[in-house]
Amino acid sequence: MNTQQPTSWITVPTADGPMNTYVARPDGVADRAIVVLQEAFGVNDHIQDIARRYATHGFLALAPDLFHRNGVSTLEYSQHTEAMPLIGAIGPDAIVTDVEAVLTHLAAHEGIATARTAVNGFCFGGRAAFTAATAIRGLGATVVFYGPGIAAGPHAVVDRTRHIDAPVLMHVGAEDPTIPGDQVATIDDALRSNGVEFESYVYAGAGHAFACDARPHMYVEDSAEAAWQRTHTFLDKHLPPAA
Repeated sequence: MNTQQPTSWITVPTADGPMNTYVARPDGVADRAIVVLQEAFGVNDHIQDIARRYATHGFLALAPDLFHRNGVSTLEYSQHTEAMPLIGAIGPDAIVTDVEAVLTHLAAHEGIATARTAVNGFCFGGRAAFTAATAIRGLGATVVFYGPGIAAGPHAVVDRTRHIDAPVLMHVGAEDPTIPGDQVATIDDALRSNGVEFESYVYAGAGHAFACDARPHMYVEDSAEAAWQRTHTFLDKHLPPAA
């Protein structure tokens, strides 16, 4: 999908150095924002396109380059082997540092508070979005598209679920080998037992990256459309546009 929205790259300062961030602006004055967190391949054309899609829905969308510490910009989808150590090196502290830096920028330069900002991540970015929600108080909402590593792995954060105070929306493909059913159940149980407001959907016949239309062999149109419809309904509920 190609959308035409005003876009730019800005530099956001972090405790670990400058971070390039892609920005897509809605028409008019933005009163709500979303932080779009990349897959394992950087802020590539697909992630930029997602930011622009959010702009058409009235969000100021920012996609920070979570690879800024290692000097890599983007990788091709064929470079999965190269991507794995890069995302493996990005632990919870680095993720929280980067998301907090974007939130600080939004408050200082755009007048948009954390409570009017959502975080949405995809693949590695899904794990990153959940991680941010466990550490940053007062987010407007969190949306996770097929985020592996939340319930198992070196950077698992499911044990920190008790700290989440924002509503959470989870999308997982039933055939996704990176997020098996027992891990989905573990995450759901943790959210439920800790009193987090959440919605969780498992899409039959869909695998990993089922909403990534930049990868036709993985894209599942009906599941993707359902996930996006639910996402916009969820965000409009918790971050309603100004009247």
